[in-house]
Amino acid sequence: MSAEVWISALQTLMQPSVLFFLLAGVLIGTVIGALPGLSATMGVAIMTPITFWFSPTDGFAMLMGLWNAAIFAGGISAILVNTPGTPASITQTFDGYALYRQGKGGLALGINVIFSAIGGLFSTFCLILFANPIARFTVTFGPAEYFMLALFGLSMMVAVSGEDILKGLIVGAAGILLSCVGLDPILSVKRFTLGQSSLLAGISFIPVMIGMFGIGEVLYQMYSRRRKQEAEEMEARKVNLKLGKVLPSAKEMRQLMPRCLVAAAVSTIIGAIPAAGGDIASIICWGNSKKTSKHPEEYGNGSLEGLAVSSTANNGVIGGAMTTMMTLGIPGDAVTAILIGSLTMYGMQPGIKMFTENAVFTAQIMILMVLANLIFLVLGLATAKMSAKVLNVSQPTVWTAVCILCIVGSFALNNNFFDVIIMLLAGFLGFLLKLYAFPNGPFILGLLLGGMMESNLRRALVMSHGSYAIFVTRPISGVLLAVIVLTLFWPLIKKLFTRKAPATADK
Repeated sequence: MSAEVWISALQTLMQPSVLFFLLAGVLIGTVIGALPGLSATMGVAIMTPITFWFSPTDGFAMLMGLWNAAIFAGGISAILVNTPGTPASITQTFDGYALYRQGKGGLALGINVIFSAIGGLFSTFCLILFANPIARFTVTFGPAEYFMLALFGLSMMVAVSGEDILKGLIVGAAGILLSCVGLDPILSVKRFTLGQSSLLAGISFIPVMIGMFGIGEVLYQMYSRRRKQEAEEMEARKVNLKLGKVLPSAKEMRQLMPRCLVAAAVSTIIGAIPAAGGDIASIICWGNSKKTSKHPEEYGNGSLEGLAVSSTANNGVIGGAMTTMMTLGIPGDAVTAILIGSLTMYGMQPGIKMFTENAVFTAQIMILMVLANLIFLVLGLATAKMSAKVLNVSQPTVWTAVCILCIVGSFALNNNFFDVIIMLLAGFLGFLLKLYAFPNGPFILGLLLGGMMESNLRRALVMSHGSYAIFVTRPISGVLLAVIVLTLFWPLIKKLFTRKAPATADK
């Protein structure tokens, strides 16, 4: 993108309203991330429909601030009460809480803020450098390539299905079937509309996301609530150990930086892989850092190095996930899946058009990500010792607020009560999936990518006069097919090599 585009984008972002919504997003994200049980995905899903009342720039300023801040803030509860605020903060409990018990809670909070910002800024600069070339490469894509791209995204169902792949495939197939509701993409024939005109445009993606991640989570927490355990946790949160200093020394920063820059690079790459999120990145980076550390025995017992690596990896995935979403239209994680819906609502489509027809807005998003990291860096350091107060909110209060926001947000999409019904049904479905240990990730992938897969499959077959050879003879499509096959059969290949290795060792 040209210098004129960046200058124009920066001038727009300097408006008071944009900075206000960015700051509001950071504050909301900090509260949501710090409260155990809530997540960045839930926060973005709930707030997305509310942002449609604002201009696209103001709306995305709030969402970018919320997302980046919520990931960092998940480390606050991980450090202070040994409970990750977001899934990405799991490994921060390994060292953060131990540091807090040692009287180094302030330093742990400071490292969490500083290295989360470093990871976020590093991955955002990677987004700025590489997104445009990747997007221009996608100009060569036709229906065959986009079909394979959608199929590749759907193949990630295996990755997000957890231990039970069969359950993930069942739920994913249900999501694909639900994406067929509405008008046929080629012939405009009504399908599964049940005589409801509200279903002609299909099932709206945002209400489903709000319901599954908002109402579904609230219902499950209410169902599994243990009053005695909750009371004990609230009492534990009131324990006020000495936090000590917040800022690490220059020597500590020099010792931590090299390893954390490696973690930032690795987590950016992991973030660019569809369905790989901050939890996977932090586990991989923490584990590998422990293996190569000079003091591996400190990991899990209050290692500053381990906490810094985990904090870097959490926010490091964001830029990678945004790169995949903005260039290919494939969600890098659950949050970017919601953001695709947001762009669609604003009349934009991820891909090369984001870098040609909407170049200024694309540059604004990238700059907003940089500003969001800088704002939560300053705010997080300034309020580190007050962070514990955020954790004193009772669960029923949080549930009530979430339910109200879910209902208001889903109605605000189209001022249509039908969207509220969809949201409530999705919430009940999300509760059932969680209750019976079915992953909801594959369902979201199926709903989001099912339409893209079907329409491009049929267009490709029209172009080839019904020949499936088009998916193999076109180079990019053929390479994607090979990657898909490798992705699907990798667990079997891995098991095969694992079995052969001991056999070879015995000889």
